[in-house]
Amino acid sequence: MCDTFVALPDATADGSVIFGKNSDRHPNEAHHLLLIPRARHPAGSTVKLTYLELPQVEETYAVLLAKPFWIWGAEMGANEHGVVIGNEAVFTKVPYDKGPGLIGMDFIRLALERTATARAALELITALLAEHGQGGNCGFGHKLYYHNSFIIADPREAWVLETAGREWAAQRVTSGVRSISNAITIGDAWDLASPGLVDYAVRRGWCRGREDFHFGRCYSDFLYTRFSAAHFRQSCTTQALTARSGRITVADAMAVLRDHGSAAGPGWTPARGVTGATVCMHAGWGPVRISQSVGSLVSHLRAERQTHWVTGTSAPCTGIFKPVWLDAGLPDLGPAPTGVYDAATLWWRHEALHREVLRDYAARLPLVAEERDARERQLIAEAEVVAGRPAAERAAFTAQSFAQTDAAAQRWLERVRREPVRSSAPWHHRLAWTGFNRSASFPA
Repeated sequence: MCDTFVALPDATADGSVIFGKNSDRHPNEAHHLLLIPRARHPAGSTVKLTYLELPQVEETYAVLLAKPFWIWGAEMGANEHGVVIGNEAVFTKVPYDKGPGLIGMDFIRLALERTATARAALELITALLAEHGQGGNCGFGHKLYYHNSFIIADPREAWVLETAGREWAAQRVTSGVRSISNAITIGDAWDLASPGLVDYAVRRGWCRGREDFHFGRCYSDFLYTRFSAAHFRQSCTTQALTARSGRITVADAMAVLRDHGSAAGPGWTPARGVTGATVCMHAGWGPVRISQSVGSLVSHLRAERQTHWVTGTSAPCTGIFKPVWLDAGLPDLGPAPTGVYDAATLWWRHEALHREVLRDYAARLPLVAEERDARERQLIAEAEVVAGRPAAERAAFTAQSFAQTDAAAQRWLERVRREPVRSSAPWHHRLAWTGFNRSASFPA
């Protein structure tokens, strides 16, 4: 489960485009930050994706990827031209292709590596969909099959693309804000669509014709869409952004990705309940609450420069966004993470803090939140000054940001551990996390 949004220039404080996404995956599905430089490739070469091998293009663009460690593609990312893309799982009535194929994350990386505008990225994804379809297991802890929706943006425009099998529809976002979650949001109006979008639904008896066709109503799988709480989460992101329309900032986008809903006042904890979901997702017990926000991205897109803010860690409520510029690179973040605990990796080091906070969330998160917000405000202000400087200076600033926030997280961990557990999580929540920890060889 994930949430993705975009705010266009009329909705932001500085006339930029601001994009945001949480990647919600299995609790042990470590999130890998990767920056791949522009590259040229020999004629006739191929590229191995998660499952398929496709012909490689002559040149691929520099890309920043935020990806599940075991997948070739990415849940979200950006390229050197300022194109950003995030995807959502959507559950439809169209049968899933369970054989090896293209998955949503592969579409994202291919589009980022090969296109220079949001419209071109949309056209590439839909061309690949027509040629290859989509299919293959997308789950880490258990097999999971789904179709995909996307928000695709650059400093000039944004699109929503939603798919079901090989069928699709796309809407251009012309003003204000737009968010998507794990449900088809396009209804009876679109700007572009696959040729068979309506006919496919008519042949299956989902509608009589164009006059009563509604993409979301005709194609959506009711059960999975309902239990994903997609409409609730989309409503949360839309309302929060709309309330700030005309004044939306990078800090606002980060706050939206940390949202736990209107009920999350003092004393709130994600340990309660076995259903439901929030934008800042926390895993729990049972078949419904098996995802958590394993990484987050906010992209600040201006024509002259783009600054990308990444956590590189799970649970944005316990972490800090750090700035990255594609031409300045990423610092050394240690070895690529896997599904097994490794303190040498940024993602798993932060998990020690995140999982310690979860033991008594209501009492322990306040030990982190105030300094988290203060440090982030300082980083945003300083990054605005540094953004126009040479790449070497920006690279040094990024490296410093990662190092300082990593050190802060270790201090917070010691602070949290000194706080006694006063309100233990319910048994089912403790049982779930005991299982997650055991399967990742997480230290006691």
